[in-house]
Amino acid sequence: MPLFGNMFSPKKTPPRKSASLSNLHSLDRTTKEAELGLDYGFPSMNIAGQSLTFENGQWITESGGTGPQRDMQRLRRRNLQLEEENNLLKLKVDILLDMLSETTAESHLMEKELEEFKNLGRRRK
Repeated sequence: MPLFGNMFSPKKTPPRKSASLSNLHSLDRTTKEAELGLDYGFPSMNIAGQSLTFENGQWITESGGTGPQRDMQRLRRRNLQLEEENNLLKLKVDILLDMLSETTAESHLMEKELEEFKNLGRRRK
């Protein structure tokens, strides 16, 4: 008889049951949707008594004040659009002012050169 015997040898594990007893994997898509309700719709939540739904990338309130909320969202989008347009117009004005200052500087240089040529022509006569 060994000193430690079979104290450290593990017991055999019982055989596992089959992986799945359901036949859901064999159903077609439409049957699964009908049986399990896989058509979720838009995500929604209820916060402080106000129901919100996520549609087209925006949270929209469903209960209480849908009109003013939609108007507010529309006005915010319009405001953002106008701010972007304003920034673009400011950039265009800056570019036009730079172009104007460049042509003005070139014009002054040409006038100065013309005066120098006139003075040079007067000296020769």
